[in-house]
Amino acid sequence: MEPQPAIDPYDSAAAADARRTVETVFRIEAPRVIAAVARLVRDVGIAEELAQDALVAALEQWPRDGVPDNPGAWLMATARHRAVDLIRRRENYARKLAEIGRDLETTAPPQEPSALYDPDDIDDDLLRLVFTTCHPVLSPEARTALTLRLLGGLTTPEIARAFLVPEATVAQRIVRAKRTLATKNIAFEVPYGPDREARLGSVLDVIYLIFNEGYAATAGDDWLRPALCEDALRLARVLSGLMPKEPEVHGLTSLLEFQAARTAARTGPSGEPVLLKDQNRSRWNRMLIARGIEALARADATATGAPGPYALQAAIAACHAHAYSYEETDWKTIAVLYGLLAARSPSPVVELNRAVAVSMAEGPGPALEIVDALASEPALRDYHLLPSVRGDLLARLGRTAEARMEFERAARLAGNARERDLLLSRADEAKAGP
Repeated sequence: MEPQPAIDPYDSAAAADARRTVETVFRIEAPRVIAAVARLVRDVGIAEELAQDALVAALEQWPRDGVPDNPGAWLMATARHRAVDLIRRRENYARKLAEIGRDLETTAPPQEPSALYDPDDIDDDLLRLVFTTCHPVLSPEARTALTLRLLGGLTTPEIARAFLVPEATVAQRIVRAKRTLATKNIAFEVPYGPDREARLGSVLDVIYLIFNEGYAATAGDDWLRPALCEDALRLARVLSGLMPKEPEVHGLTSLLEFQAARTAARTGPSGEPVLLKDQNRSRWNRMLIARGIEALARADATATGAPGPYALQAAIAACHAHAYSYEETDWKTIAVLYGLLAARSPSPVVELNRAVAVSMAEGPGPALEIVDALASEPALRDYHLLPSVRGDLLARLGRTAEARMEFERAARLAGNARERDLLLSRADEAKAGP
């Protein structure tokens, strides 16, 4: 591949394109850069700052000199160079060299993680980053927020939407979490024994939220962010190899395999969202579905009691995967599984999903009663899917004027431009009426 030519500084359009390229590449590569630098500096907060320094350098140089052949590698090298400079400036440089176990000036670049794979010591910087930011010294909310920020590359507003909490709350959690990890000298490592078990639950939650942000982006112009889905699925698969006797690890992996199988069918030619009932199921990835079935079987085989929340969600996803058409879906079983999930891990969002399944199994009337009971839930006050689901139920009941108002309200709450357009189109359909 020939290097891209330098950009004319007077060509504002070309410079703007270069800046957009920088922002896109950074969004994709930031988690890997932060994780790699954190292994050097042993401080996730400093690692994020060094990654931001690399971003600033790219914003300065790429519009002027052209986008490099391998922009991700350029960002990684720039951030690592800044990490080396930082370590050299520290008074305890010799101790830092001993800790990282190599001479930064003479040692060749580290091997790829696949070359160093060991079931008991996975040399995967991203995985190390997940376990470090999920340390028990942090609150569960802080663990998830920090990992989503560093590993998932999510902004504070996006994380706030994922948590259904104010942005200021998320920002405060992130700042405090980074400070705590630094002051407590938390090691950048994949833990062993009981420590690993203790952190597993929050690690699974983080991976799931990262996947969800890629699967249905909370903000921006794109409905899908495939890189996040790929990172989350890869980490889930790695965890399955690391912890083969943990049913919930297999349950999460199964769920993500099933969900990822639908990706190609979830958007139309222009990137617009395609609802489940309208998806072309021939575009579902049958290889990923087969992997999901295998992972669910492993979850069942390793379980010693009732299935956990991820195994239950995987079982729900399996019902969809086994149906060759929307009409053939076993909604009664899905409604039962959501009832079990609500009992196992009660939450307003689970109950809203149960209402959708009930609407298909029993009709929109009983489901509307469930949804109306959720109207007073504080966590759902600004959740756009609540009025969206209610609008769908009202439309099916023939109450089109009310349905239109609900879809319009959902559109106002939606942070993603593609989803907002879909909701507005549904409002228009309801306005037209039968």
